[in-house]
Amino acid sequence: MKEQSFNRVVIDPEALRHNYSLMKRLAGGRPLMAMVKADAYGHGMIVAARAFAGAGCSTFGVAELREGVLLRQAGIEGEIYVTLGFPRERAEAILEHRLTPVVYDIDTVRLLAALASAAGREVAVHLKVDTGMGRLGLLPEEVDPFLAAINGLPGARVAGLMSHFPEADVAGSASTLHAIATFSEVCRQAKSRISGVCHIANSGAVLNFPASHADMVRSGIALYGYHPAGRCPGGPASELRPAMAVRTEVVQVKTLPAGSGVSYGHTYRTDGPTRLAVLPMGYEDGFSRDFSNRAAVLVGGRRAPVRGRVCMNMCMVDVTAIDEVSVGDEVVILGSQGGETISAEDLAEWMNTISYEVLCLLGNNNQRDVSEEMR
Repeated sequence: MKEQSFNRVVIDPEALRHNYSLMKRLAGGRPLMAMVKADAYGHGMIVAARAFAGAGCSTFGVAELREGVLLRQAGIEGEIYVTLGFPRERAEAILEHRLTPVVYDIDTVRLLAALASAAGREVAVHLKVDTGMGRLGLLPEEVDPFLAAINGLPGARVAGLMSHFPEADVAGSASTLHAIATFSEVCRQAKSRISGVCHIANSGAVLNFPASHADMVRSGIALYGYHPAGRCPGGPASELRPAMAVRTEVVQVKTLPAGSGVSYGHTYRTDGPTRLAVLPMGYEDGFSRDFSNRAAVLVGGRRAPVRGRVCMNMCMVDVTAIDEVSVGDEVVILGSQGGETISAEDLAEWMNTISYEVLCLLGNNNQRDVSEEMR
């Protein structure tokens, strides 16, 4: 029997399916690669992939080889892209599990080609092009010589080109417009050598730059219910539904007199009699120490501010203004209770980061439950 934790992450597969269908529609019906890397941004990679598959998805993106293998072992079909690369000593796993590697150096292609050729097979690869991200990938002027070097290499076939935007979440950004033009020209020239798909659009580009949609799009954060820019500016993105809720419960209620220090360093002192609820949620659970004296949670449908420093396994919230708070009462860290909501964007602002990090921290550090309905 699985032991229950105080802290629970509840995932709503219907929200995931809804978001996939919405982004696919906004991409004009083009093929959409569902990014499920980082354990699906904390939502659970296998749960998310199955939900997206249920909405018609047949193309998935991961960062690491081990993620692609886990998806195959869980019975996920379709094409699975490994976008970060892989340890060369594990290259055979690419063939064994029918994964599509994203490549950016010639030796990797030669290694895969040799393995595939020896097995009487062919491996399809996608080339990563750096059109301004300054991260992985060939520079645009390196693409044609690269293709020439591997043209006709037995056992390997270039099945596509991909790139990535640094600022597609910013509507009208000059860097994005430049990258679109650069990538379009690279693809135009490459398609005289290859027959494959070109893809560069991420969630922000699907929402903001229709000219970038090319042959296929990729979506990550939007599939999980959040706008890549943070607060949703409206429009079709307002239809996105957050798929994660995080809940805990009160383990003690106590009243401190005026002038009492709270938690390590006494960074908060009560200015009058103060009723505190102690929660079994700390930075070990992904509830960042940056939330100290800044964040709030929901208790009884009302916001209760965090008082004092967040500890490794606990934090304290002020429930002085909330009636009848008792041990065992549900507390919402992320999600809705009554008429109030705390979103990943709220949490991100309190810890000076982005919703992506909040979802990964909370989702990957707590017990996950899957529910067809957010309770």
